[in-house]
Amino acid sequence: MFQFAVIGVGNIGFRHAQLIQANPSAQLSAICDVNPARLNEAHVVLNQNSLVTTTDFEEVLQIPEVQIIHICTPNNLHAPMTIAALNAGKHVVCEKPMALSTRDCDAMIAAALNNNKYLFVVKQNRYNPLVVAVKQLLLKQGLGQIHQVVVNCFWNRNDAYYQKPSWRGTKKQDGGCLFTQFSHFIDILYYLTGDADCLSGYVQNATHQHSIEFEDSGAFLLKSHEQQAVITVNFNIGAFGQNMEGSITLLGSEGAVKIGGQYLNTLDYWLVNNYPKPELQTIVQQQANDYGSYKGSMSNHDKVIENVIDTLLGRATIATNGTEGRKIIELIEKMYRSVAR
Repeated sequence: MFQFAVIGVGNIGFRHAQLIQANPSAQLSAICDVNPARLNEAHVVLNQNSLVTTTDFEEVLQIPEVQIIHICTPNNLHAPMTIAALNAGKHVVCEKPMALSTRDCDAMIAAALNNNKYLFVVKQNRYNPLVVAVKQLLLKQGLGQIHQVVVNCFWNRNDAYYQKPSWRGTKKQDGGCLFTQFSHFIDILYYLTGDADCLSGYVQNATHQHSIEFEDSGAFLLKSHEQQAVITVNFNIGAFGQNMEGSITLLGSEGAVKIGGQYLNTLDYWLVNNYPKPELQTIVQQQANDYGSYKGSMSNHDKVIENVIDTLLGRATIATNGTEGRKIIELIEKMYRSVAR
Protein backbone atom coordinates (compact mmCIF):
# COMPACT_ATOMS: atom_id res chain seq x y z
CA MET A 1 0.00 0.00 0.00
CA PHE A 2 1.32 3.42 -0.97
CA GLN A 3 1.33 6.26 1.56
CA PHE A 4 0.22 9.71 0.43
CA ALA A 5 0.23 13.22 1.85
CA VAL A 6 -1.79 16.21 0.65
CA ILE A 7 -0.43 19.74 0.93
CA GLY A 8 -3.25 22.27 0.92
CA VAL A 9 -6.73 21.08 1.88
CA GLY A 10 -8.86 23.75 0.29
CA ASN A 11 -11.56 22.71 -2.15
CA ILE A 12 -9.48 20.64 -4.56
CA GLY A 13 -6.95 19.42 -1.98
CA PHE A 14 -9.72 18.06 0.21
CA ARG A 15 -11.11 16.27 -2.86
CA HIS A 16 -7.70 14.68 -3.42
CA ALA A 17 -7.61 13.53 0.20
CA GLN A 18 -11.04 11.90 -0.03
CA LEU A 19 -10.17 10.04 -3.22
CA ILE A 20 -6.89 8.80 -1.78
CA GLN A 21 -8.86 7.41 1.16
CA ALA A 22 -11.24 5.70 -1.26
CA ASN A 23 -8.49 3.88 -3.17
CA PRO A 24 -7.77 0.42 -1.69
CA SER A 25 -4.10 0.62 -2.70
CA ALA A 26 -3.54 4.00 -1.05
CA GLN A 27 -3.26 5.26 2.50
CA LEU A 28 -3.68 8.92 3.39
CA SER A 29 -0.92 9.47 5.94
CA ALA A 30 -0.75 13.26 6.33
CA ILE A 31 -2.47 16.51 5.42
CA CYS A 32 -0.97 19.97 5.69
CA ASP A 33 -2.40 23.47 5.46
CA VAL A 34 -1.29 26.87 6.74
CA ASN A 35 -4.86 27.56 7.91
CA PRO A 36 -5.38 25.70 11.23
CA ALA A 37 -9.17 26.00 11.10
CA ARG A 38 -9.36 24.56 7.60
CA LEU A 39 -6.91 21.82 8.58
CA ASN A 40 -9.01 20.86 11.59
CA GLU A 41 -12.22 20.88 9.56
CA ALA A 42 -10.67 18.56 6.98
CA HIS A 43 -9.40 16.26 9.73
CA VAL A 44 -12.86 15.99 11.26
CA VAL A 45 -14.56 15.20 7.95
CA LEU A 46 -11.88 12.74 6.85
CA ASN A 47 -12.38 10.98 10.21
CA GLN A 48 -9.09 9.11 10.32
CA ASN A 49 -7.39 8.74 13.70
CA SER A 50 -3.97 7.85 12.30
CA LEU A 51 -3.82 10.93 10.09
CA VAL A 52 -0.96 13.36 10.72
CA THR A 53 -2.16 16.96 10.55
CA THR A 54 0.28 19.85 10.50
CA THR A 55 0.71 23.42 9.34
CA ASP A 56 4.42 22.74 8.65
CA PHE A 57 5.24 21.56 5.13
CA GLU A 58 8.78 20.62 6.20
CA GLU A 59 7.35 18.24 8.79
CA VAL A 60 5.57 16.30 6.06
CA LEU A 61 8.78 16.05 4.04
CA GLN A 62 10.45 14.39 7.02
CA ILE A 63 7.89 11.56 7.31
CA PRO A 64 9.81 8.58 5.87
CA GLU A 65 6.70 6.48 5.21
CA VAL A 66 5.16 9.09 2.89
CA GLN A 67 6.02 8.19 -0.70
CA ILE A 68 3.76 10.49 -2.73
CA ILE A 69 2.93 14.12 -2.03
CA HIS A 70 0.03 15.96 -3.68
CA ILE A 71 0.64 19.69 -4.10
CA CYS A 72 -2.73 21.48 -3.98
CA THR A 73 -1.62 24.93 -2.83
CA PRO A 74 -1.95 28.37 -4.49
CA ASN A 75 -0.55 28.43 -8.01
CA ASN A 76 2.67 30.29 -7.24
CA LEU A 77 3.65 27.67 -4.63
CA HIS A 78 3.38 24.69 -6.98
CA ALA A 79 6.95 24.99 -8.26
CA PRO A 80 8.87 25.56 -4.99
CA MET A 81 6.88 22.97 -3.06
CA THR A 82 7.16 20.39 -5.84
CA ILE A 83 10.92 20.89 -6.04
CA ALA A 84 11.27 20.62 -2.26
CA ALA A 85 9.25 17.40 -2.18
CA LEU A 86 11.22 15.85 -5.05
CA ASN A 87 14.49 16.81 -3.36
CA ALA A 88 13.19 15.09 -0.21
CA GLY A 89 12.85 11.86 -2.19
CA LYS A 90 9.08 11.92 -2.74
CA HIS A 91 7.08 11.39 -5.90
CA VAL A 92 4.86 14.41 -6.59
CA VAL A 93 1.35 14.89 -7.94
CA CYS A 94 1.03 18.58 -8.85
CA GLU A 95 -2.37 20.18 -9.37
CA LYS A 96 -2.97 22.51 -12.29
CA PRO A 97 -1.46 24.76 -13.33
CA MET A 98 1.91 23.03 -13.15
CA ALA A 99 3.52 26.44 -12.54
CA LEU A 100 3.20 30.06 -13.61
CA SER A 101 6.18 30.02 -15.99
CA THR A 102 8.07 27.59 -18.19
CA ARG A 103 11.21 28.51 -16.27
CA ASP A 104 9.65 27.09 -13.11
CA CYS A 105 8.46 24.04 -15.07
CA ASP A 106 12.02 23.40 -16.22
CA ALA A 107 13.26 23.52 -12.62
CA MET A 108 10.55 21.06 -11.56
CA ILE A 109 11.40 18.64 -14.37
CA ALA A 110 15.10 18.87 -13.51
CA ALA A 111 14.38 18.09 -9.85
CA ALA A 112 12.39 15.00 -10.83
CA LEU A 113 15.19 13.76 -13.09
CA ASN A 114 17.96 14.53 -10.60
CA ASN A 115 16.17 12.64 -7.83
CA ASN A 116 14.89 9.80 -10.03
CA LYS A 117 11.31 10.50 -8.93
CA TYR A 118 8.03 10.80 -10.80
CA LEU A 119 6.35 14.14 -11.39
CA PHE A 120 2.64 13.71 -12.20
CA VAL A 121 0.74 16.77 -13.44
CA VAL A 122 -3.02 16.69 -12.89
CA LYS A 123 -4.92 16.78 -16.20
CA GLN A 124 -8.03 14.85 -15.22
CA ASN A 125 -10.10 16.03 -18.17
CA ARG A 126 -8.10 13.76 -20.47
CA TYR A 127 -10.06 10.91 -18.84
CA ASN A 128 -13.40 12.48 -19.81
CA PRO A 129 -15.15 9.79 -21.95
CA LEU A 130 -16.11 12.36 -24.57
CA VAL A 131 -12.55 13.60 -24.85
CA VAL A 132 -11.37 9.99 -25.06
CA ALA A 133 -13.84 9.30 -27.90
CA VAL A 134 -12.70 12.33 -29.90
CA LYS A 135 -9.03 11.54 -29.26
CA GLN A 136 -9.55 8.00 -30.58
CA LEU A 137 -11.32 9.42 -33.63
CA LEU A 138 -8.40 11.74 -34.33
CA LEU A 139 -5.86 8.94 -33.92
CA LYS A 140 -7.74 7.14 -36.71
CA GLN A 141 -7.71 10.39 -38.74
CA GLY A 142 -11.48 10.15 -38.75
CA LEU A 143 -12.01 13.89 -39.21
CA GLY A 144 -9.55 14.07 -42.08
CA GLN A 145 -7.73 17.39 -42.37
CA ILE A 146 -8.60 19.60 -39.39
CA HIS A 147 -9.08 23.14 -40.66
CA GLN A 148 -10.74 24.95 -37.75
CA VAL A 149 -11.07 24.57 -33.97
CA VAL A 150 -13.14 26.72 -31.61
CA VAL A 151 -12.81 26.68 -27.82
CA ASN A 152 -15.44 28.54 -25.78
CA CYS A 153 -15.09 28.95 -22.01
CA PHE A 154 -17.85 31.07 -20.50
CA TRP A 155 -17.92 30.55 -16.74
CA ASN A 156 -19.13 32.43 -13.69
CA ARG A 157 -16.69 33.53 -11.00
CA ASN A 158 -18.30 36.35 -9.03
CA ASP A 159 -16.71 38.78 -6.59
CA ALA A 160 -17.48 36.50 -3.64
CA TYR A 161 -15.35 33.76 -5.21
CA TYR A 162 -12.33 36.07 -5.16
CA GLN A 163 -12.80 37.28 -1.59
CA LYS A 164 -11.76 34.00 0.00
CA PRO A 165 -9.10 32.67 -0.15
CA SER A 166 -7.20 35.91 -0.64
CA TRP A 167 -4.69 34.57 -3.19
CA ARG A 168 -7.36 34.28 -5.85
CA GLY A 169 -7.37 37.13 -8.32
CA THR A 170 -3.82 38.24 -7.56
CA LYS A 171 -1.32 38.39 -10.40
CA LYS A 172 1.53 37.01 -8.28
CA GLN A 173 -0.26 34.03 -6.73
CA ASP A 174 -3.12 33.28 -9.14
CA GLY A 175 -1.56 34.30 -12.45
CA GLY A 176 -4.70 34.81 -14.53
CA CYS A 177 -7.79 33.10 -15.91
CA LEU A 178 -5.85 30.97 -18.39
CA PHE A 179 -3.86 29.44 -15.53
CA THR A 180 -6.61 28.97 -12.96
CA GLN A 181 -9.97 28.58 -14.70
CA PHE A 182 -9.14 27.51 -18.22
CA SER A 183 -5.82 25.66 -18.26
CA HIS A 184 -7.77 22.39 -18.51
CA PHE A 185 -9.44 23.58 -21.72
CA ILE A 186 -6.10 24.65 -23.15
CA ASP A 187 -4.77 21.23 -22.18
CA ILE A 188 -7.56 19.49 -24.08
CA LEU A 189 -6.92 21.76 -27.07
CA TYR A 190 -3.25 20.71 -27.01
CA TYR A 191 -4.12 17.06 -26.34
CA LEU A 192 -6.40 16.88 -29.38
CA THR A 193 -4.65 19.14 -31.90
CA GLY A 194 -1.02 19.44 -30.80
CA ASP A 195 1.16 22.50 -30.41
CA ALA A 196 0.21 25.87 -31.85
CA ASP A 197 1.42 29.42 -32.28
CA CYS A 198 -0.64 32.35 -31.03
CA LEU A 199 -1.07 34.98 -33.72
CA SER A 200 -2.99 37.58 -31.74
CA GLY A 201 -4.96 38.12 -28.58
CA TYR A 202 -7.06 40.64 -26.74
CA VAL A 203 -8.08 40.64 -23.07
CA GLN A 204 -10.03 42.99 -20.83
CA ASN A 205 -11.39 43.27 -17.32
CA ALA A 206 -15.05 44.02 -17.97
CA THR A 207 -16.84 43.14 -14.72
CA HIS A 208 -14.23 42.33 -12.04
CA GLN A 209 -12.32 45.61 -11.73
CA HIS A 210 -12.57 45.62 -7.94
CA SER A 211 -11.84 41.96 -7.28
CA ILE A 212 -9.00 40.80 -9.56
CA GLU A 213 -5.68 42.16 -10.83
CA PHE A 214 -5.93 40.74 -14.35
CA GLU A 215 -8.31 40.05 -17.22
CA ASP A 216 -11.75 38.46 -16.88
CA SER A 217 -12.45 37.94 -20.60
CA GLY A 218 -10.76 37.81 -23.96
CA ALA A 219 -10.13 36.06 -27.26
CA PHE A 220 -7.12 34.51 -28.99
CA LEU A 221 -6.31 33.48 -32.55
CA LEU A 222 -3.91 30.56 -32.95
CA LYS A 223 -2.59 28.32 -35.72
CA SER A 224 -1.79 24.65 -35.13
CA HIS A 225 1.63 23.34 -36.12
CA GLU A 226 0.65 19.95 -37.50
CA GLN A 227 -2.38 20.72 -39.66
CA GLN A 228 -2.21 24.52 -39.88
CA ALA A 229 -5.74 24.72 -38.47
CA VAL A 230 -7.20 28.06 -37.46
CA ILE A 231 -7.97 28.02 -33.72
CA THR A 232 -9.98 30.54 -31.73
CA VAL A 233 -10.15 30.55 -27.94
CA ASN A 234 -12.84 32.69 -26.31
CA PHE A 235 -13.13 33.01 -22.53
CA ASN A 236 -15.09 34.90 -19.91
CA ILE A 237 -15.57 34.47 -16.15
CA GLY A 238 -18.48 36.90 -16.09
CA ALA A 239 -21.23 34.65 -17.45
CA PHE A 240 -24.43 35.64 -15.67
CA GLY A 241 -25.47 33.54 -12.68
CA GLN A 242 -23.66 30.28 -13.44
CA ASN A 243 -21.25 28.56 -15.78
CA MET A 244 -22.69 28.87 -19.27
CA GLU A 245 -20.44 26.87 -21.59
CA GLY A 246 -17.19 24.93 -21.77
CA SER A 247 -16.83 23.54 -25.27
CA ILE A 248 -14.48 22.55 -28.07
CA THR A 249 -15.52 22.25 -31.72
CA LEU A 250 -13.42 20.59 -34.41
CA LEU A 251 -14.17 21.01 -38.11
CA GLY A 252 -12.45 18.68 -40.56
CA SER A 253 -12.62 17.55 -44.17
CA GLU A 254 -14.36 14.30 -43.17
CA GLY A 255 -16.59 15.48 -40.35
CA ALA A 256 -17.23 17.76 -37.40
CA VAL A 257 -17.67 17.24 -33.67
CA LYS A 258 -18.49 19.43 -30.69
CA ILE A 259 -18.09 18.55 -27.02
CA GLY A 260 -20.12 21.07 -25.06
CA GLY A 261 -22.21 21.62 -21.98
CA GLN A 262 -20.90 23.63 -19.07
CA TYR A 263 -17.69 21.64 -18.68
CA LEU A 264 -17.18 19.35 -21.71
CA ASN A 265 -19.94 17.04 -20.47
CA THR A 266 -22.26 16.73 -23.48
CA LEU A 267 -21.74 15.55 -27.04
CA ASP A 268 -23.47 18.40 -28.85
CA TYR A 269 -22.58 17.48 -32.42
CA TRP A 270 -21.12 14.46 -34.22
CA LEU A 271 -21.32 14.08 -37.98
CA VAL A 272 -18.36 12.08 -39.25
CA ASN A 273 -17.94 10.13 -42.48
CA ASN A 274 -17.80 6.36 -41.73
CA TYR A 275 -17.84 6.89 -37.96
CA PRO A 276 -21.31 6.78 -36.32
CA LYS A 277 -21.99 8.78 -33.19
CA PRO A 278 -20.70 6.81 -30.18
CA GLU A 279 -22.99 5.65 -27.41
CA LEU A 280 -21.73 7.38 -24.29
CA GLN A 281 -24.58 7.20 -21.82
CA THR A 282 -22.21 7.02 -18.84
CA ILE A 283 -21.27 10.64 -19.33
CA VAL A 284 -24.68 11.68 -18.00
CA GLN A 285 -23.78 10.39 -14.55
CA GLN A 286 -20.50 12.29 -14.38
CA GLN A 287 -20.57 15.66 -12.69
CA ALA A 288 -18.26 18.62 -12.29
CA ASN A 289 -16.36 19.26 -9.09
CA ASP A 290 -19.03 21.06 -7.04
CA TYR A 291 -17.76 23.53 -4.45
CA GLY A 292 -21.13 24.88 -3.39
CA SER A 293 -20.97 28.46 -4.64
CA TYR A 294 -19.33 27.48 -7.92
CA LYS A 295 -18.49 24.48 -10.11
CA GLY A 296 -15.23 23.48 -11.76
CA SER A 297 -14.17 20.93 -14.35
CA MET A 298 -15.30 17.32 -14.56
CA SER A 299 -14.26 15.19 -11.59
CA ASN A 300 -11.88 12.45 -12.73
CA HIS A 301 -9.22 12.78 -10.04
CA ASP A 302 -9.78 9.17 -9.00
CA LYS A 303 -8.29 8.14 -12.34
CA VAL A 304 -5.28 10.37 -11.72
CA ILE A 305 -4.63 8.54 -8.45
CA GLU A 306 -5.11 5.17 -10.17
CA ASN A 307 -2.50 6.16 -12.76
CA VAL A 308 -0.05 7.15 -10.00
CA ILE A 309 -0.40 3.75 -8.34
CA ASP A 310 -0.31 1.80 -11.61
CA THR A 311 2.80 3.70 -12.72
CA LEU A 312 4.61 3.01 -9.45
CA LEU A 313 3.65 -0.67 -9.73
CA GLY A 314 4.96 -0.82 -13.29
CA ARG A 315 1.52 -1.57 -14.73
CA ALA A 316 1.23 1.69 -16.68
CA THR A 317 3.17 4.70 -17.86
CA ILE A 318 2.68 8.16 -16.42
CA ALA A 319 -0.34 9.81 -18.08
CA THR A 320 0.85 13.43 -17.93
CA ASN A 321 4.43 14.03 -16.87
CA GLY A 322 6.29 17.27 -16.32
CA THR A 323 7.25 17.65 -19.96
CA GLU A 324 3.61 17.33 -21.00
CA GLY A 325 2.51 19.74 -18.28
CA ARG A 326 5.14 22.25 -19.40
CA LYS A 327 3.66 22.35 -22.92
CA ILE A 328 0.43 23.79 -21.53
CA ILE A 329 2.26 26.52 -19.62
CA GLU A 330 4.28 27.29 -22.75
CA LEU A 331 1.08 27.66 -24.77
CA ILE A 332 -0.45 29.93 -22.11
CA GLU A 333 2.70 32.07 -22.17
CA LYS A 334 2.41 32.37 -25.95
CA MET A 335 -1.19 33.51 -25.60
CA TYR A 336 -0.42 36.15 -22.98
CA ARG A 337 2.60 37.38 -24.98
CA SER A 338 0.35 37.90 -28.01
CA VAL A 339 -1.65 40.43 -26.00
CA ALA A 340 1.47 42.44 -25.21
CA ARG A 341 2.48 42.78 -28.86
